[in-house]
Amino acid sequence: MRAIVASHPGDASVLQIADAPEPRPLAGEVLVDVAAVGVNFIDTYQRSGVYPVSFPFTPGLEGSGVVAEVGGAVTGFAPGDRVAWCSSLGSYAERVTVPAHALYAVPDSVDLRTAAAVTLQGLTAHFLSSSTFRLGPEHTALVHAGAGGVGLLLTQLACARGARVITTVSTEEKEALSRAAGASAVLRYDQMPDLSADLPAAVRELTNGDGVDVVYDGVGAATFDASLGSLAVRGMLVLFGGASGQVPDFNLQRLNAGGSLFVTRPSMGHYLRTEQERAWRAGEVFSAVASGELNVRVGATYPLDQAADAHRALESRGTSGKVLLLP
Repeated sequence: MRAIVASHPGDASVLQIADAPEPRPLAGEVLVDVAAVGVNFIDTYQRSGVYPVSFPFTPGLEGSGVVAEVGGAVTGFAPGDRVAWCSSLGSYAERVTVPAHALYAVPDSVDLRTAAAVTLQGLTAHFLSSSTFRLGPEHTALVHAGAGGVGLLLTQLACARGARVITTVSTEEKEALSRAAGASAVLRYDQMPDLSADLPAAVRELTNGDGVDVVYDGVGAATFDASLGSLAVRGMLVLFGGASGQVPDFNLQRLNAGGSLFVTRPSMGHYLRTEQERAWRAGEVFSAVASGELNVRVGATYPLDQAADAHRALESRGTSGKVLLLP
């Protein structure tokens, strides 16, 4: 079979297509014929060495496909089943073995490309809006990168919970996408010369001077100061990614001065700790997709052998919605 292999850390050019041995499922594993692979920022962090991995390695934590074979001691899955996953490394390949406990059954009402596009980011948006900060009609949220993969899904789930959503985007096209997802106001940070001052001022103008209850920030270094400045008293900054770079160390007294603020850095694994929690979150996400309540936007698709181009597109922040690789 073919797989993408990075022999050493570096820029996107280290991603090369290669022939790889046919995988076989061990006990507790399932062999899957891959239909689609989700491309995520964590893949770029691992490829570049920001997150340590052992090289050479095949990137990719997320995908969907059809079960080809099950290993020993596997129950609940059989050849022909439609499945998705978001926490099994090595998904940039034509076939992959996945631990059975990491698989989610995909209902027939959800196509496999959509499943690959929504699993990681949909589960992320779910735990952010329902658990990290449980949104309700009394809340106003600021969502950075509102036209990104997580941003579009998070906006829709937040609005479904009755919250008011303000987003940031960088282009007119992305503004339209964000408004279509339910944002009540969209701020163009590309039009703000001093983001750390201009964005909080714009947010407070929209909130009667109060600021927002929560900021969902997956951008990181470039937006961190503006995010803190946009919070209301006792507001929470949910820092769930670092697309622009990692946030440097900061003085905790800034939280006191800003209004007894909270900052959290959530990780998906801590919100998918039990079989019951995984089933609950995935069930709600796939049900919302099947009912049409949650619209999943696939912004771009690339053949597997163009994985480097997919990474470049994602890192340029020129994409909207989800980027997929198609083996």
